[in-house]
Amino acid sequence: MDAADPVAPGRWWDGALGRVVLNDSPDGYGIRPERNRPPGLVFVPVPDERTAKNRLHPDFRPGDRAAEVARLLALGARPANDGQGEQPWRVLAGPGINEFRVLSSHPA
Repeated sequence: MDAADPVAPGRWWDGALGRVVLNDSPDGYGIRPERNRPPGLVFVPVPDERTAKNRLHPDFRPGDRAAEVARLLALGARPANDGQGEQPWRVLAGPGINEFRVLSSHPA
């Protein structure tokens, strides 16, 4: 994922997903589910003047959407693009990264 500062979104996604940190550097921040188990996410620096939209739009599907939204907001996410009316998701954004959705809760 492209970021002006790879460390900030890398740490945020690490906290949101509970991953193992492989590289913690301004030149690149990498996380995986386990050290030798892909897939992972790598955050790399891009120039501040870049304006094109990132192509990755991750979704969370928690057991309790309201609780997960509250948890992600407490980690530093912010509401984004919430003018979509009644939808089965919330759109949030983390620090320095693209938006993501928190989908409706899993059915019981």
